[in-house]
Amino acid sequence: MPVAIREGRGLTRRKLLVRSASTIALAGLGGFAMPYLSRAADRPRIEGGIASGDVAADSAVIWARSDRAARMVVECATDDSFKAILGVASAEALPDSDFTSKLLLGGLPPGQDIFYRARFENIAEAGISGESQVGHFRTAPVERRSVSFAWSGDTAGQGWGIDPARGGMRTYRTMLENRPDFFIHCGDHIYADCPIEAELKLPDGSSWRNIVTEDKSVVAQSLAQFRGNYKYNLLDENLRAFNAQVPMLAQWDDHEVTNDWSPIGTADETGYADDGTSRLVARAARAFHEFMPIRSTPAQAGRIYRKVSYGPLLDVFLIDMRSYRDSTLNRSGDGNDACILGPLQLAWLKRELAASDATWKVIAADMPIGVISEDAIALGDGLPERRECEIADLLSFLKRAGVRNTVWLTADMHYTAAHSYDPNRAVFQDFEPFWEFISGPLHAGTWGPGPLDNTFGPEAVFQKGCSEAQGENLAPCFGLQFFGRVDIDGQSQVMTVTLKDVDNRDLWSVDIEPRPDARAIQTLARHF
Repeated sequence: MPVAIREGRGLTRRKLLVRSASTIALAGLGGFAMPYLSRAADRPRIEGGIASGDVAADSAVIWARSDRAARMVVECATDDSFKAILGVASAEALPDSDFTSKLLLGGLPPGQDIFYRARFENIAEAGISGESQVGHFRTAPVERRSVSFAWSGDTAGQGWGIDPARGGMRTYRTMLENRPDFFIHCGDHIYADCPIEAELKLPDGSSWRNIVTEDKSVVAQSLAQFRGNYKYNLLDENLRAFNAQVPMLAQWDDHEVTNDWSPIGTADETGYADDGTSRLVARAARAFHEFMPIRSTPAQAGRIYRKVSYGPLLDVFLIDMRSYRDSTLNRSGDGNDACILGPLQLAWLKRELAASDATWKVIAADMPIGVISEDAIALGDGLPERRECEIADLLSFLKRAGVRNTVWLTADMHYTAAHSYDPNRAVFQDFEPFWEFISGPLHAGTWGPGPLDNTFGPEAVFQKGCSEAQGENLAPCFGLQFFGRVDIDGQSQVMTVTLKDVDNRDLWSVDIEPRPDARAIQTLARHF
């Protein structure tokens, strides 16, 4: 399982303490003075690049993977010369975690560019160190300033893997050119149930030629095969370059395990634990946490839903629409109780949204609300039923609690769209208007836009995917790969959402004015 990460206490800007289950920061270690040996084979190497994630005002998670048992050593500074080292930290990379290593850097200055340098040292023999790789992230501000971030999802799906002759996973390179403060990956980091073949024929008669690996050539069932899916993606130089420069906020959906999976009831040829849970899901979850730069949650091991605050203008609420759902498909007229968030997560989301003082509350979701799907929420026109009831409950709560300026972001649908939700168009009307934006895939097959229902009154203000003439599962080389960019102005607090494609074209954009916080207005009114 991934190494548990704990934050240090009493940290200062000049003294960095980093803790993990097995290591403590090495204060005073200074620069890397230990000599490199001339024999490259003796040195542990970084495989798959480096990454950061879950960045806060004073901390961030750092991730890397070694080619053998080793100790990851990380030093950080506020400039890329590393002349003034803020601190040095270490964590082990062991066989049990497939030589992945994570640590939490704490005590960082807020609102600063942070450069970190990572390498692996041999555990058994002192003085044997591999080459370093340098990464970058920017800590969240504590004062009001402009924020920019990107979001998308769906990587290496439907058999479309890495074709070097076509530039590999180009969307990651395009997103890097946008230089966002961070990136939200809304799920389907891998397609564990979609093997990669060496060659696929395209409609124009040409061929798509994939890099292939043994673990990515079959449907994943073993832990090694799930890990192999993540390692396959990291063969792409665009993804590695992006990970080194842009911190990720990671969540998951179904293809990290298998198509449309649920906690109990998913067909699993590999067997079930004594409590009835799927061993397949357990292996998939283990690999996900090993390879994602995600913080551990002391309250619940392996929990994915969490809040990440990025200054006074923004709180991001990453939800999990897989792990706590009911075990049946979402069919209208079923009559059974159903959920997609579950009572504990729903209560957490209400509580955290109500407590948020940020201007904007972004809810990063695995799937959209209004696109009709048996795997998701929307069932078709009419009053809320089954999983829609949880969403109705949440939206009604937000109205009663005076929580405003919520925006939903998601991927999953393999096209891009902007949905405006308005109670005046809806069958269920006990909520305030809000926006939902879909963008993806990053590097997978493209589909056409799906139908919407009228339960919550969505209107497709913009949508773009493949046409009927192009057919479904359109290859990435045809240019219909999408991501979204969000810019929040530090002065006006206006949020600008732009839907973009792999060639960095602005497809559609909207400026959203923040509404005054109803809770503040109510508090002020009581004084007069």
